[in-house]
Amino acid sequence: MTTLQGQDGPRLLLVEDDPISRAFLLAVLESLPARVDAADTVALALAAATSAHGLWLIDANLPDGSGIDLLHSLRTRHPRPAAIAHTADGSIETRQRLLSAGFAEVMVKPLSPREVLQAVRRRLPQIDAGAADAAPADWDEAAALKALNGQRAHLDALRGLFLAELPGSRDAVASAFTQGDSAAMRGQLHRLRASCGFVGAERLGRAARVLHEAPDSAEAMAAFSQAAAALLDD
Repeated sequence: MTTLQGQDGPRLLLVEDDPISRAFLLAVLESLPARVDAADTVALALAAATSAHGLWLIDANLPDGSGIDLLHSLRTRHPRPAAIAHTADGSIETRQRLLSAGFAEVMVKPLSPREVLQAVRRRLPQIDAGAADAAPADWDEAAALKALNGQRAHLDALRGLFLAELPGSRDAVASAFTQGDSAAMRGQLHRLRASCGFVGAERLGRAARVLHEAPDSAEAMAAFSQAAAALLDD
């Protein structure tokens, strides 16, 4: 079992056996922020579950059983937490079967970070709506100006350099992703995340962080590409 310690926030149980999907979901859930206990089997999920969890996110198919069987077992011990299923099977039959078994809703892979956060927000309304409902802004003006002591001219100059270099950085990340070179991609993303912090590129910085945590995730790569395109289209 893996525990991801976030800042103040709810405690979640994530059950996902695919390491790529698990890394992607962990990185997304961290941004709530939240404390996430992650398990990759029915047995580990049963051992990890506690009454402190506010929400369970359960894969429909696991190596040692089904998500439905796991939910039924969890319910005998902890009746209160809400549960969300996630599955690659988008058929109406599978969705209905999961809902009938007691899942509050079903998320169909591939997922975007926004879809995941919105689903969690619907089941845990105590979470700040701004954290889960609203997409991050392309630019965080206040944070960037604060870092530069309010020097607007300096910020504009830095952003000009950042935007001039962004196409090359984006293409390098995309090339590394296509080649399956996680080390090269993480190196590019590490540098890019630092630059995003300097200029207040909030959405791109967050997308780069998620992709850094899940470098093989097509969903994370798509979110990163969209965030970069939004800045370059301004």
